[in-house]
Amino acid sequence: MTVALAEETRDLMARLGVSGTQLEGGSLLARSPITGEEVARLRETDEAEVDLLIARSEQAFLAWRTVPAPRRGEFVRLLGDELRKGKEDLGRLVSIEAGKVLSEGLGEVQEMIDICDFAVGLSRQLYGLCLPSERSNHRLTEQWHPIGPVGVISAFNFPVAVWSWNAALALVCGDSVIWKPSEKAPLTAMAVKSLADRAATRFGEDAPDGLIALLIGGKAVGELLVNDPRVPLISATGSTRMGRSVGERVARRFGKAILELGGNNASIVTPSADLDLTLRAAAFGAMGTAGQRCTTLRRLIVHEEVYDRLVPALIRVYAGVAVGDPREPDTLVGPLIDADAFAAMERALDAARAAGGHVHGGGRVDVNGKESFYVRPALVEMDDQAACVREETFAPILYVLKYRSLDEAIALQNAVPQGLSSSIFATDMREIELFLSAEGSDCGIANVNMGTSGAEIGGAFGGEKETGGGRESGSDSWKAYMRRQTNAINYGRTMPLAQGVKFEIGGTISR
Repeated sequence: MTVALAEETRDLMARLGVSGTQLEGGSLLARSPITGEEVARLRETDEAEVDLLIARSEQAFLAWRTVPAPRRGEFVRLLGDELRKGKEDLGRLVSIEAGKVLSEGLGEVQEMIDICDFAVGLSRQLYGLCLPSERSNHRLTEQWHPIGPVGVISAFNFPVAVWSWNAALALVCGDSVIWKPSEKAPLTAMAVKSLADRAATRFGEDAPDGLIALLIGGKAVGELLVNDPRVPLISATGSTRMGRSVGERVARRFGKAILELGGNNASIVTPSADLDLTLRAAAFGAMGTAGQRCTTLRRLIVHEEVYDRLVPALIRVYAGVAVGDPREPDTLVGPLIDADAFAAMERALDAARAAGGHVHGGGRVDVNGKESFYVRPALVEMDDQAACVREETFAPILYVLKYRSLDEAIALQNAVPQGLSSSIFATDMREIELFLSAEGSDCGIANVNMGTSGAEIGGAFGGEKETGGGRESGSDSWKAYMRRQTNAINYGRTMPLAQGVKFEIGGTISR
């Protein structure tokens, strides 16, 4: 098994354009959570190389910003084409590196393809505004210009899709991109960089050297990127603790940050809910990706009238869900990323028990030996929203709470530091509309009759409070990758001032 997995990784990387010599001899160990084994040893980007790559990215930006936006869109179209060609191999590599079941690995690559399609159309729609002026023979306009090199720091759980949300938009907006992937998932980043290089070769000389740069390493490498004033925008995905550090560092140099951080997501189940639909949605939302999505369902707030019908059925689903090697077709729940994730889950369950919670499931499952960490997802019935419930644990733990009034349920949902995703299960329009109103969910995402995860690329993705406030992907998220410029244009022969100010100097210059 050990040799087979390492060999498969090398074969996939080779087909995606990464040579075997790039996978050996370095100090960064790449491991697969499927078995816990080492599959590569990568050389980390040192400080001098980081400086050089950022300098090249800055020069690439100066050239790329002059390429017409629709032409930049053609480059992203070619990138999407390369992703289509490599979808099967890259999707399987995502499964090997992040532990996702195969359908999720392939789905992540499809998400990359989708955002490339979105960005191609966007390249012809980077619109500004034309505004009325209070002065005669004047007009006001607002336009958007490329902002500069964009740093992207991605997390292990979506090792390639989140980069594409940022990169596809940044590229059509006229920016260069510098990518620092998670040290837990560098292989997929190397593969995507190779596919991007293929797209650049097809695109021709309009794609400058250094347009897309890749930095391999841990926290120290990320800090070099975050601290560099040549990078005006940093988009960072990860924990709230990481985001707080990134946000403070970028703010100190007056840069901009897009932060996509923690999510302690809740679904409210009302008396009018379709319980069969709720059961299916809650199961995927809470257990998909082994509970390691930022949008994973972590709290289920159930009305007392339907609690005894829904929760026992959900407990049965938890007991029977297929936990195993994600490469197997019947597996629904793969491994946790590493030993630290398992230890965090154990601590959270101990805290829940100490707070009076009734834990169903949660034990370790032996699948591929002691170096891998597979678990039975845990459902925890809680009497109240204790401290352990208000804290996000990146593992398949679902806390279940009971409520009487919708106001009470909404208050419970909002009473956590995070504000990413939320949902309500209901068929009563009054309940739904209250949930979606200003008095309802305080999250960046509020769904109806579906779970908290599985966002589409067409909408802006992100959340409030300790989730960071950033928005990525669809809608008008592209504006974060550009700088806004207001223009006042005088097409007359007089010089009226705004607000009626008078400043007459007399005299003219003879012609």
